[in-house]
Amino acid sequence: MSLVINNLSVSRAQTPIINRVSLSISPGELHILSGVNGAGKSTLLNALMANPLYEVTSGEIVLDDIDLTKLPTFERARAGLFLSLQAPPEVPGVPMDDFLRTSLEAITGTRPHTLPFERDLQEALGLLRLDPKFAKRSLNEGFSGGEKKRSELLQLLMLKPKYALLDEPDSGLDPDAVGYLIEVITKLRAQGTGIFLVTHYEHVIKSLNPTAIHKLDLGNITLQNT
Repeated sequence: MSLVINNLSVSRAQTPIINRVSLSISPGELHILSGVNGAGKSTLLNALMANPLYEVTSGEIVLDDIDLTKLPTFERARAGLFLSLQAPPEVPGVPMDDFLRTSLEAITGTRPHTLPFERDLQEALGLLRLDPKFAKRSLNEGFSGGEKKRSELLQLLMLKPKYALLDEPDSGLDPDAVGYLIEVITKLRAQGTGIFLVTHYEHVIKSLNPTAIHKLDLGNITLQNT
């Protein structure tokens, strides 16, 4: 049982970006993806989640024996994959709590019961040190950069994916918020979520005790540490 990326090559607008990347993430593992800006880190994560701007030209993506390679984004989400974006979009008129309920129903096929959902929501808000009123705000509308990052973490906590792809969730966060991020990742790993994290911050890496560190350079990946 794992998320397997096997000889994956990715292009955008017919320009090759990722070249035959392979790695495997097991439940509860944390893999760090490093590399300079423009190395292809976001490209790789977006391709794993079937962003239509990126074309998988060869290789395969397999999650717990389910071949995701040709599946659309919503099917990958149902299979247990989650992507946290660097710059999530604003969705006016859609409250956070309604969005989370609808997302859970779309993934599981069952409308979440009110009491367990509210309990989990309040617990997640507390872990992120967010006011309960935060859940009534429109999704990312008018949010600061830090609030958008915590909005993504709230979704991650509520949706409980098998594997999470996190694209620089620590970018622009103050020290306290970085602490919340470390708490969330530690909690999810303990629950069995496998995590693929893009970060540039050495202190974050050291605090998280990752399973492995990979470096992406000119579309190729190398294992830096285990």
